[in-house]
Amino acid sequence: LEGCEHSFFEILSNSIDEAREGYGDTINITVYNDNTLEVEDFGRGVPLDWNEKEQRYNWDLIYCELYAGGKYNNDDGEAYEYSLGLNGLGACATQYSSEFMQVTSFTKQGKYSISFKKGEVDGELLKEEPVRRRTGTKITWKPDLEVFTDIKIPFEYFVETLKKQAVVNSNLHLNLKFQNEDGSFEKSEYYYQNGISDYINELVSGREVEIEPVDDDGEGAEANDDEEDVRRTFALTKPVYNKAERQGRDREDKPEYKLKIEAVFCFSNSVSVTEYYHNSSYLEHGGCPDKAARSAFVKAFDTYLKNNSKYNKNESKITYGDIEDCLVLITNCHSTRTSYENQTKKSITNPFITEAMTDFFIHTLEVFFAERPKEAERAAKQILINKRSRENAESARINLKKKLQSNIDIANRVEKFVNCRTRDASKRELYIVEGDSALGSVKLARDAEFQAIMPVRGKTLNCLKSGYDKIFKSEIIVDLLKVIGCGVEITNKNNKDLSKFDINSLKWNKIVICTDADEDGYQIRTLILTMIYRLLPTLIEMGRVYIAESPLYEITSKDKIQFAYNEREKQAIISKLGDKKYSIQRSKGLGENDPDMMSLTTMKPETRRLIRINPDDEKETYRMFNTLLGDDIVSRKAYISKHGSEYIELADV
Repeated sequence: LEGCEHSFFEILSNSIDEAREGYGDTINITVYNDNTLEVEDFGRGVPLDWNEKEQRYNWDLIYCELYAGGKYNNDDGEAYEYSLGLNGLGACATQYSSEFMQVTSFTKQGKYSISFKKGEVDGELLKEEPVRRRTGTKITWKPDLEVFTDIKIPFEYFVETLKKQAVVNSNLHLNLKFQNEDGSFEKSEYYYQNGISDYINELVSGREVEIEPVDDDGEGAEANDDEEDVRRTFALTKPVYNKAERQGRDREDKPEYKLKIEAVFCFSNSVSVTEYYHNSSYLEHGGCPDKAARSAFVKAFDTYLKNNSKYNKNESKITYGDIEDCLVLITNCHSTRTSYENQTKKSITNPFITEAMTDFFIHTLEVFFAERPKEAERAAKQILINKRSRENAESARINLKKKLQSNIDIANRVEKFVNCRTRDASKRELYIVEGDSALGSVKLARDAEFQAIMPVRGKTLNCLKSGYDKIFKSEIIVDLLKVIGCGVEITNKNNKDLSKFDINSLKWNKIVICTDADEDGYQIRTLILTMIYRLLPTLIEMGRVYIAESPLYEITSKDKIQFAYNEREKQAIISKLGDKKYSIQRSKGLGENDPDMMSLTTMKPETRRLIRINPDDEKETYRMFNTLLGDDIVSRKAYISKHGSEYIELADV
């Protein structure tokens, strides 16, 4: 699916390049419910006619030959100076990976159209008279299921992608029409008149946080009008915007190129965001701008804190993490030469860009310190608070709040989490499985429309015997909570700031714990249940938590296969078979199960067995959890002495 999404982005990129060059300010995107996609721009129109120099049609060069994109040759006067594309791969690759593609180009010379089917040209180039006052390109295509394993791109991907492109392309209107299953269309527009400046205002405006005003000596002072405005709108500081142009080279033997830098940042104790863009491509992994920000912000603030005697005696230096916890930073850069880590353009590696952006950030911060001393004081104070909290194990709280309150999107994915397609929370099911092997088996057996999978690595913490600081340092637990989506419930007054539970944000109708039918599987199941019991008890009270029963035995006779979930069922099946020949295979684990078997016994609603977890008696439930998994060692020993023999007998059976 990620490849299919990227093929859409390649076509969109070409239209954005046109708009950035000043040709058209609107791009229309339509997504049909049969997964057909359409991108329409109002640029100069893609050239499809005869190319005298190459003695071939331009449509053949653009859509049928890899790396033939002339726009990426920066020595050509007609080339784009700053391009979101790279080397002419995207349009061609998308054409070859489409079930069909229709390209219509409106130019001053005429209206041209060409069609492709399964990677082959379908008919000849058609030419009509020019359409009055109309230029641009419309491309309609359907990704091919013989190429991609999934072509149903979710609505959220389009929202996220178009919003990000609107942010870094000021004054560009991106209009989305998304067709629902019933044929109706959802319409939305993405537009930022002032680009990243409007975006950062959107991120931080309306977040009211009280600020203690400080004077130049660091003592308390009355708030002036500017500080009142800061308190009302931006929490700690107002946004700082700066831009610059640089020219340089990555190595002495490499050609010189141009770099345009645009950045805006502010500090807040209610939100933290860092987003990097290069040639309009969102850099999920950053690369150069991330390295530059880390180096420059730490150097500048460390110098500021030392020069203003803000560190305590023998206190350790701040880290970028301390700054990042209260930093909102958006960069939007363009260069005429760019080294990407890969075709998906998620990170850049140019040494000159790193060096230039580092100097740019340091200079911008020095001006900020000089021109806005009171805001600089507030930012530095918050950074020190973050640092000291981290050193006292308080950073776990900050990170948890940040993680649990953010949506899962392109820029914020949970490792190995496999989502489902539907957005209807009343139908969605989350299967929590153990390990990568179970993930693979369950993934093949699930119904991708409504069943999602979250694997856990090894055994989770015993949440009844661990403090909140330790719990929220566990990546497994934080990732699970993030996927579940409704926050946590904490009654401890010392940790009440973590309690952000909202049942309306729950993303699932059923949360199904699916582990192996052995001792390790039972222990992992119990530990996950314990986590839910301590952090999300309302889900158990509402009957949203289930256990998936997996069969212990597969009994095969001549005419059918039957499954037994315990010894009693096994004996009953054998008795019914009588003299018939049969074979018995004991389940070895979910990861080794055949997908058809998994679907039939564990995933398919019509045939699976689920155990709903219900607390019949709240006090008794708490007593049993505390006895078996809590700190009540005396009661646990007494329970084992009294009932241990029963479990040994069951194991023997």
